[in-house]
Amino acid sequence: MKLFVPRDAAARALGADAVAAAVGAEAARRGIAIDLVRNGSRGMFWLEPLLEVETAAGRIGFGPVSAADVPTLFDAEFGDHPRAVGPVADIPFFARQTRLTFARCGVIDPLDLAAFEAHGGLAGLRRALEMTPHEIVAEVTESGLRGRGGAGFPTGIKWDTVLKAQADRKYIVCNADEGDSGTFADRMLMEGDPFTLIEGMAIAGLATGATKGFVYVRSEYPDAIAVLDQALGIARAAGLIGPDVLGSGRAFELELRVGAGAYVCGEETSLLNSLEGKRGVVRAKPPLPAHEGAFGQPTVVNNVISLASVPVILAKGATFYRDFGQGRSRGTIPIQIAGNVRHGGLFETAFGMPLGAIVNDIGGGTATGRPVKAVQVGGPLGAWMPVAAFDTPFGYEEFDGAGGLIGHAGIVVVDDTADMRALARFAMEFCAIESCGKCTPCRIGAVRGAETIDRIGHDPGAEALLRDLCETMRDGSLCALGGFTPYPVLSALDHFPQDFGTKTEAAA
Repeated sequence: MKLFVPRDAAARALGADAVAAAVGAEAARRGIAIDLVRNGSRGMFWLEPLLEVETAAGRIGFGPVSAADVPTLFDAEFGDHPRAVGPVADIPFFARQTRLTFARCGVIDPLDLAAFEAHGGLAGLRRALEMTPHEIVAEVTESGLRGRGGAGFPTGIKWDTVLKAQADRKYIVCNADEGDSGTFADRMLMEGDPFTLIEGMAIAGLATGATKGFVYVRSEYPDAIAVLDQALGIARAAGLIGPDVLGSGRAFELELRVGAGAYVCGEETSLLNSLEGKRGVVRAKPPLPAHEGAFGQPTVVNNVISLASVPVILAKGATFYRDFGQGRSRGTIPIQIAGNVRHGGLFETAFGMPLGAIVNDIGGGTATGRPVKAVQVGGPLGAWMPVAAFDTPFGYEEFDGAGGLIGHAGIVVVDDTADMRALARFAMEFCAIESCGKCTPCRIGAVRGAETIDRIGHDPGAEALLRDLCETMRDGSLCALGGFTPYPVLSALDHFPQDFGTKTEAAA
């Protein structure tokens, strides 16, 4: 009998380790031979811990399971049981997804390289080894892949810039400093399918001429760090990375670096400073990292999901990937649904699904049962989208046109009891605390912003001053921390003026 209990951090936080221990003990007590696999999470967190059993008809799920449920599951022979949720592949939240980047996450043991390869892993890398660097870059460019970490910059253009740069040494840096509220896709991927990230980085190295890579992970992810560290050792022993990648004679080495918890190090130049052992402060650009990045050398800096999306593009071709999505938003996007929501979790789908469908149909509306008031998309610096904007398709240009941004594709739902003034003030406070302090608009503007929000409603000039301050921060900040903080502040003010004690109409 083959059973699966996730080792994902979210599942473990909800008792997965206790469930796994109980399954092992109960099987031993009954003299039943089992194969217990600690897989990644399927991303349906309201069902975690999700125990699965392999059958001739596919994997059947039970969840959420506690250790106390385990004896009765054995009594029922993993059949009819109150915790049964049926075939996992048929659960509506899962069945409606298009899983490309997360195809193996929750399916296999994340540290089983043979299982990884049996489920399509390494096909992209093997094809890349038969191509020239220019051909690899052209394939990624044609796929339409854009950075999944926030800015949405075309990945192929960044790679092409590094490929054409003349230097003795080049680097691939994976930005795994996932610090936005409501985001967990990077963590899930690193814990549930780390070889996909390693494969994507190796392909990036082949494409650009880089022979060394770094994965920069936030220190708050101990599980991801532990899994990645083991995965790198396994990959190195198998020749997936090292001086002779899969016997090709081409080198690519990878190293894991752990950050110190600074939110601003999610910005690429701050990350590079931290990687080099310096204080994590923003660098002025130019020069761009693609020209002078890590240790002064040409460097590709990509997000986890960007790099983990590359293997499927190389394995199945640019056209296959590009056929998903709409407009200039191609492929799939792992949307992280969080906050006051009934069905929180990771939902990978092609670009284009309306925001309202994600919140209400997929997420199931609020967990409290009260009406949705707003949704923040793109982390703590993302705009608050009102219900009136729920027909906005999930795409880069579409969100930009609606005054928002996709960012890392995390969405946080709040119901009609939320105080939008307090949430706007939190954005300014967050910016003030996390600012690296290098530029005045961010360092001083955020402090003055919080003070000015407190004055709205009893100081007639406060609202105009806040808008002017936000314009200064947006246009004058060195990086997105100060530059994007106006998004949550102004969107809250524009769409929910009543929460600020003013009846100002939404800005034109």
